[in-house]
Amino acid sequence: MAKRIENTSLRSRLVTALIALAFGFGGAALWSATGMGHAQTRSYLLENPDILPEMAENFQKQQARERLADIADEVVAPFPGAVMGNPEGSVTLVEFTDYGCSFCRVSADHIASLIAKNPELRVVIREWPIFEGSDKAAQMALAAAEQGKFTDFHLEMFATGPPSESTIMDAAASAGLDLARAEQFIAGRGADYELSKNAALAKQLGFGGTPSWVVGDQVFEGAVGEAKLQEAIDAARES
Repeated sequence: MAKRIENTSLRSRLVTALIALAFGFGGAALWSATGMGHAQTRSYLLENPDILPEMAENFQKQQARERLADIADEVVAPFPGAVMGNPEGSVTLVEFTDYGCSFCRVSADHIASLIAKNPELRVVIREWPIFEGSDKAAQMALAAAEQGKFTDFHLEMFATGPPSESTIMDAAASAGLDLARAEQFIAGRGADYELSKNAALAKQLGFGGTPSWVVGDQVFEGAVGEAKLQEAIDAARES
């Protein structure tokens, strides 16, 4: 299962915030636009509680877009070599992923299919190891990127199973990595710096687990499936 970083009742807090907005500054705007008073607004919300989840979802999307706007250039700029698909593609899909995440493993097949269907798709992989033991696999993946063999290692790592010393070494061998060079790269701390950077970006974007995604101005989490990713790609292409 995808790991969820502890986040106490985010949805409940969002709904509470939206209600507060409705009766505060946001409420004043609503009353002005509709001619509804405080009592009418309160009555409407009480009679139509089903709109609150939709309000919360829209509010969450708006907040995610605002967070992305400040760091978008950094998010879509890959670690050198950690790119799949068309490196010069006109549409960029960013995935925050973890080799210990089973949903990420499923999503790897979706990414491969999307790359085949979208020749202009550029996929930026941001290694975000949040499962225990995944950091070693992520470090080796960045070492593979440094050697120009990222895609081979990435796919092999998901194919060989959960990260362990043996599966990491098997994936590295299958990808044809120079292990001495990889170990030297990892010891140089460049990989650790990149992983810290990715964790900071994920936090800024409000992500709570893997896989998480950025496509155009859309930011979302979870194993959303190939169809939703394609919709986001199409929207980004049209914009």
